[in-house]
Amino acid sequence: MNYGKIKTYDIANGEGVRVTLFVSGCRNHCFNCFQPQTWDFGYGQPFDQAARDQIFQALDHTYIQGLTLLGGDPFEPENQADLVPFLEEVKARYPDKDIWAFTGYILDQDLLDGGRLHGPWTDRFLSLLDILVDGPFVQNLYDISLKFRGSSNQRIIDMKQSLASQDVILYLE
Repeated sequence: MNYGKIKTYDIANGEGVRVTLFVSGCRNHCFNCFQPQTWDFGYGQPFDQAARDQIFQALDHTYIQGLTLLGGDPFEPENQADLVPFLEEVKARYPDKDIWAFTGYILDQDLLDGGRLHGPWTDRFLSLLDILVDGPFVQNLYDISLKFRGSSNQRIIDMKQSLASQDVILYLE
């Protein structure tokens, strides 16, 4: 897996001050995507141990609330395989920090069992998340007043409650 950027102090992609990993690779190709360069799976640098260590070092600060994954798309099958073991290590080292992920895919259509992106890593990936922002960016639904999303079709989902209840439970609604 490659990544385009690591932000060690981000206040735009989730609650509180966060560390943000922008992964490479996305097949959604949303019209007017804010960073189409990340569609290319080869964009950026390899997500190696040095990148992981940079994130761990940034997460060590008490003022950091958590980690956010976006891209590209973290839920592309190629990315899931690298992200799940990494996220398991994040949770083991920082059990009090939350994990957010943004995806252009839709939880109950694409990611849950039977969905077109559901694979061997997906259930573990979803279980490690606190919040999932799902849905493609849709330009004609763009709304600058929305918190943590670009278009009104996108949902902010409480993953712990959703997985426990077997239903989509929205967060911040």
